[in-house]
Amino acid sequence: MIRAVIFDFNGVLVDDEYLHFDMFREVLAAEGVTITDRDYHERYLGLDDRGCFEAALIDGGQEADQERLDALIARKAVRYAEEAGIGLRFFPGAADCLAALAGRWPLAINSGALRPEIEFALGLIGSRERVGAIVSAEDTSRCKPDPQGYLLALAALRDDPGAGVPDLDAGECLVIEDSLAGVASAKGAGMFAVGVSNTYRADELEGAGADAVLPGVDHLTPVWIEAQFARDRNSGAGTR
Repeated sequence: MIRAVIFDFNGVLVDDEYLHFDMFREVLAAEGVTITDRDYHERYLGLDDRGCFEAALIDGGQEADQERLDALIARKAVRYAEEAGIGLRFFPGAADCLAALAGRWPLAINSGALRPEIEFALGLIGSRERVGAIVSAEDTSRCKPDPQGYLLALAALRDDPGAGVPDLDAGECLVIEDSLAGVASAKGAGMFAVGVSNTYRADELEGAGADAVLPGVDHLTPVWIEAQFARDRNSGAGTR
């Protein structure tokens, strides 16, 4: 049933949602906008940088034109790189999970993070070569919960000669997500979605449409995936 696996990144493999929140809060504070941890968790988490800054500025009664958003994104990227260079935290089993699954299926990443941030982090755990396709914030015009990013990841996997899946269907893709917006995005693309309860509770992820929920990627194995999703391919994603 499953022929490819697509990972979200922040909150799934790399434990840096706290860092993104700190950087958003710092950059927005300089613009006269205050966001709390609760604001971030309930309103902005799952959005890409542009979506988060745009929503926060509008919520704060300020203008959010493209030039201003570009400047804020660039400022945050510099600060993130400074802090990430000191050290990033990864969730238990992240590198081992990628290694195990890459031995069975082609892998992709669809994230609202910037490409340099994703590639830097993957390099830290020696996993860049295990991921065949990356869809990052630079590649999309609509952030999660819109399905655009996952549909772009599907197209990238089809086009990747090394993946060997030119006829890949959305219903043959398994998405690993930590956010409610991310689960909705995957389901909107017609894919299966497994939630990892690093950021939201299992019941919240299930309520968003997750087909299954795990405590983390250290529980995600080829054996578990094949047992969980070994169903008639004609049944279709989203009916589970």
